[in-house]
This record gives sequence, C-alpha cells and structure tokens, in this order.
Amino acid sequence: MPLDTGCLQVYTGNGKGKTTAAIGLGVRGAGGGLKVVMVQFMKGRRYSEIEVIERMDNFEVYQHGRDEFVNREEPEQVDIRLAQGGLEHAAELIGGGAHDMVILDEINVACDFGLIDKEEVMRIIRDRPPNMEVVLTGRYAPEEFIEAADLVTEMREVKHHYQRGVQARKGIEY
Repeated sequence: MPLDTGCLQVYTGNGKGKTTAAIGLGVRGAGGGLKVVMVQFMKGRRYSEIEVIERMDNFEVYQHGRDEFVNREEPEQVDIRLAQGGLEHAAELIGGGAHDMVILDEINVACDFGLIDKEEVMRIIRDRPPNMEVVLTGRYAPEEFIEAADLVTEMREVKHHYQRGVQARKGIEY
C-alpha cells in the first residue's frame, strides 16, 4: 500500500521525544500497511522500543552505533566508521525503494558531530523515490534539512525530571 506522495519530516530540538515521535509515526505507518525501516545512528543500546518493533512484520530497525557517548570534539574512528556504514546502509534502503517509510534516527546529531556529511545525506534524500516518506531525527538539524523538509517539528525542553535527579527509567527513557 504505497503512498501517493512521500514527504520529508524533521524532528529536532533540545526536548525529549524526537525518536519516540518517529517510532510512533512508524507504528502508525506499519498499522496502515506501510513497510517501515528505521536506521539508528550513534545508538547501540537495546532500547525497549526495539523489543516491540522486532515483533512487527513490516517495521525493521538497524543500529549503527555503540552504547557509549560520542565525543563531539574528537569522535573516535569507530564512531565515524559506524555512522558512515549506517549512511551507506540507509542509502541502499532508500535507493532500493522496498520501503514506504525510512526513519533516520539521530542523523541530525551524526551530521553535527562530523561523523557523516550532510551534503551526502541531502543527495540521498533528493534521489529517493517520490512516494517514500523519510523522517530525520535528532538535535541540531542542519538548516539544509529544515529548508528541504515538508514538515519540521521542534521539541523544546521546558522542564525535565533529570533536573530533580530522576535517572533514566526502563520503559520510559530507554
């Protein structure tokens, strides 16, 4: 059940919920009969949502990162290799045209940290099939992504429970 028109969506900002919103859209798409794939950059932890996604027939997820923070000023070569491998994988998935929706999770951050080239991301997005929905998530969305997007949502932190000392909780933050 392919889409008539594919759009480019960007979820960015310093607030919580960008990945969660993209996964929610992916679940909605899968429920509507779309074939969905999510490529995660800079993530290697087995988050709770992956447990559910893997039970779905038409929603796949691939991680291209480690379960460690990446040093923004001096990223390690392993992080650069993983991110570039993720971009190559994303390019294959998008170019292959077998999916109706492709979510590139944390790709904005990977570009901002210099792990991958935003111009290469733009080329891949421009060359996508016209009926493919693409979603880009993460803080620090490049202006080029925002300008090219059909929909941009900025999550803005107003208050966060971390400020009260509440640590990450399984099923809520991971």
